[in-house]
Amino acid sequence: MKVQRLQPVLLIALLSIGNVVHAQPDATNAEPLPAIYIAGDSTAADGAEGARGWGRHLARFFDPATVRVENRARGGRSSRTFVTEGLWDDLASGLHANDIVLIQFGHNDGGAINDPERARGSLPGLGDETVAIDNLKTGQPETVHSFGWYMRKMIRETQERGAIPVLVSLTVRNIWNDGRVERGSGRYSEWTRELALSEQLAFIDLTRLVADDYERLGEAAVAELFPRDHTHTSDEGALRNATLLMQGLLGLREERWRSWLSTAGRSIAHASPAYVSMPTVRRGTDAASEQRFLNTPQKLVEDLPTLWLIGDSTVRTGRGRGENGQFGWGDPLQIGFDLNRINVVNCALGGTGARTFRTGGYWQPVLEQLEPNDVVLIQFGHNDNGERGALPGTGPETESRTLADGATEIVETFGSYLRHFAAEIRARNATPVILSLIPRNIWKDGRIVRSNDGHQAWARQIAEQEGIAFIDLYECIAARYDKMGPDAVDAMFADERVHTTYDGARLNAECVSMNLTRLSGPVAQLISSATRPHSDDATAGAGL
Repeated sequence: MKVQRLQPVLLIALLSIGNVVHAQPDATNAEPLPAIYIAGDSTAADGAEGARGWGRHLARFFDPATVRVENRARGGRSSRTFVTEGLWDDLASGLHANDIVLIQFGHNDGGAINDPERARGSLPGLGDETVAIDNLKTGQPETVHSFGWYMRKMIRETQERGAIPVLVSLTVRNIWNDGRVERGSGRYSEWTRELALSEQLAFIDLTRLVADDYERLGEAAVAELFPRDHTHTSDEGALRNATLLMQGLLGLREERWRSWLSTAGRSIAHASPAYVSMPTVRRGTDAASEQRFLNTPQKLVEDLPTLWLIGDSTVRTGRGRGENGQFGWGDPLQIGFDLNRINVVNCALGGTGARTFRTGGYWQPVLEQLEPNDVVLIQFGHNDNGERGALPGTGPETESRTLADGATEIVETFGSYLRHFAAEIRARNATPVILSLIPRNIWKDGRIVRSNDGHQAWARQIAEQEGIAFIDLYECIAARYDKMGPDAVDAMFADERVHTTYDGARLNAECVSMNLTRLSGPVAQLISSATRPHSDDATAGAGL
């Protein structure tokens, strides 16, 4: 039985690229290229025939003229021995600001703490426990720490050099039970996720990415990827895991990294938000205080209903971490909800519109996760003009456009794309809610400028035609801005007229929350029991 391909880029990479070549720095450049380092064990190392790691193939997804890929993973190492043998110090000594370090350990951390052959085990968990030993392998005294201690050391020293740590959970072993593949060796993937949460780090759940892929393939097909044992993959298996790792990297939605991609890298779709998480900052219910938390674009509790958000940068600016002081209203929205009763998942992406959120591959991963009784808030319009946007209006008109890569796309109207979203959401027995775009900081005669046509009106028109709940967010916010006056509203914007500060985002989020509670039907059933108390005066910020 032949293993089916994960996606076309896998076949392209195997047939057209050949042996992997790691990118090397250009000796003629005064400044080194940015680098992506890999710290890990044999499941990431280049390895030998029949036991290849995913790091062997990572370089092929990046342009060597823009970034170096340094695979420092070493077979047989644990988080402990990677540190004690000096492998980590060697890696860390070469780090520069904004380099990336992918850190993945665990397969060997469950071994013996002290034996003559390996002595590589770490203490279980993330705590500060230690044990003093006379190492039977090295003949030297040693204080052994927990898995979390060694990982934190690598994280801390990465950050001290201005580089960016990304934690990666384990690859998956070829061990099955009743048609389900083992999801992680021990609890190391779980601990890695917990560490990412506590340390506010980017996290790629490679364990889940690979396990889900293997279960789609089936046990017999996956067996072909493990020629030597149940842990180490063939070269094709390593490439498959590398491709999944790349999906996770792209799923982190760090736009700067996209400029490093090769042709093969640009062919890969980003992973569903369920497989990754990124850190951010939000304020607590006390507007004067701030707390760090992981605002992940994923469901945190699988068995809860979910409120999904899709839109542009006015819903989620950057990664939602307050870049340049800018926040979208989706960032503080969840503060208005009891997260023990509902997931609030912000999948909006800056620079997208109703058209490009679909064509860019950002919608499909959300759609695939929708469950019956979920609610999806849809807000576009700011980026739906010009070449990157949809056609104006709500009709059936189309236009053929030649894209920058030479491909041809049939472009539809703004309203047509909203109809597609709504139909697909309903097909999953979930509920769409259309929101108008938020107003810009543009005034005339002492009031925020309104318009009787354009994207605000088209959003309302589609909602009415399709019988979809509609929130006129533009008017709700504009009315409050009118009461506040230009000077007070200026303070709500992090730039001249489009992107809000956290306080502005909080005001906008309360308009959303307040209007959601006034809707009826399935939305009311989902929202009413999970919404915290709020004030009708959004400027007061009560509840947010």
